[in-house]
Amino acid sequence: MRSTTTLQARLRNVYWIGGGSGAGKSTIARRLAAEYGLSVYATDDVMPDHARRSTPEDAPELGRFMHMSMDERWVDRSPETMLDTFHWYRGEGFELIVEDLLQLPMEPGVVAEGFRLLPRLVGPLLGDPTHAVWLLPTPRFRWAALNSRGTAWDIPGRTSHPTRAQRNLLERDRMFTDRLAAETKHAGLPAVEVDTGMSEAQLYRIVAMMLRPERSGGGRRPS
Repeated sequence: MRSTTTLQARLRNVYWIGGGSGAGKSTIARRLAAEYGLSVYATDDVMPDHARRSTPEDAPELGRFMHMSMDERWVDRSPETMLDTFHWYRGEGFELIVEDLLQLPMEPGVVAEGFRLLPRLVGPLLGDPTHAVWLLPTPRFRWAALNSRGTAWDIPGRTSHPTRAQRNLLERDRMFTDRLAAETKHAGLPAVEVDTGMSEAQLYRIVAMMLRPERSGGGRRPS
């Protein structure tokens, strides 16, 4: 097993963008990668692969979730239960994220993004605390983002009570964002509240100045 110091050194090329759903993590990560010559590791994209690689011992909540119907997942349970038992929110599979990142070459650097990057798990891997930021969307911003993407009813529409399912999901995600805010504050890690008054360009500038990524090839970081 690698020590924390070894992991910090090996992952020093990683810039982490975590946060609540709908916060713009993927958009900002792609813009950073394009400008600084970095690659992107999207944790959402590898969830199916990680589910296949997980065992019942490693990910018990994932196993229970997979055997539920859509109504059992999103209608029948309270938002509090949904939050406390959702496998990715509990950190199940995070070690697979680390394994994947360790397989990537050191050059170019990589922007890892996704809601699965929990502060309590990422924090110990940071040799440089400026290599991570969490985006915390307000409920108003999250709802606007879901509507603009046309995804507001994707999951609820597959249940027998779409309105209740959507209400549960929105409340669960609000509580998850509050949890991220508390974790980042407790750990002294950077976070940005994202509201509807902030443009994508403004958010990008804020994140770029906070992360100050190295350009591929060793260029200077922005001051």
